[in-house]
Amino acid sequence: METALDDTAHLRHALIIGASRSLGLGLATELAARGWVVTGTVRGDTTTGLHQLAAASAGRVSVTRADITAPADLERLRGEFAPGSLDLLFVNAGITDPDLPASAVATDVFERVMVTNALGPVRAVEALAPLVREDGTIGVMTSRQGSISLNVRGGHEVYRASKAALNQLIRSYDARRTDRRTLLLLHPGWVQTELGGDGAPLTVEESVTGLVDTLDRHVGDGGLQFRNHLDEVIPW
Repeated sequence: METALDDTAHLRHALIIGASRSLGLGLATELAARGWVVTGTVRGDTTTGLHQLAAASAGRVSVTRADITAPADLERLRGEFAPGSLDLLFVNAGITDPDLPASAVATDVFERVMVTNALGPVRAVEALAPLVREDGTIGVMTSRQGSISLNVRGGHEVYRASKAALNQLIRSYDARRTDRRTLLLLHPGWVQTELGGDGAPLTVEESVTGLVDTLDRHVGDGGLQFRNHLDEVIPW
């Protein structure tokens, strides 16, 4: 078995958008542990968990900067990679707002949630898809709260709407594209994150293990699917 760290041509390469902490960092950690070469993005100059992971990775993990809400950042990021050089692009972004009826949410908060959770991710997919091999995979972190048919309790209305918008935008993107890349909208489960809270049943490690297993199972499928970390289909 080859172990030379400077010979990575035979290894799988992933770019994770939003990997400084929580689920994004967990994905970077899990992929690196499975032998992937991983590049993760952060937004600012502060040292993050991704920087620490990269420092201990013997060159297998690297860090670059990009703000998913800034189209110029996405264009610059695209120039850092050769077309078709990635096996996986994973777009991870998500913020929430106070649990209020949509009519009570300030306009600027509504806009920020929608741009970060829906518009930014689809812009990232559009800009960076050419970096992915034709038989590669694009993953996008969404939520079952974006499922219209599963919304029987309400709550977190703007967050739900942003994830429903994301799902619709990705579905529209899929309808007009002509390539064969596999496209997965993935729900991570209810996870112990800032969004999920300490009482959530899943740890980050448990969630990302399932997410990466699901990504692996669908390599080469083509088309669009909406699934969770257990590889179960989520209804639209």
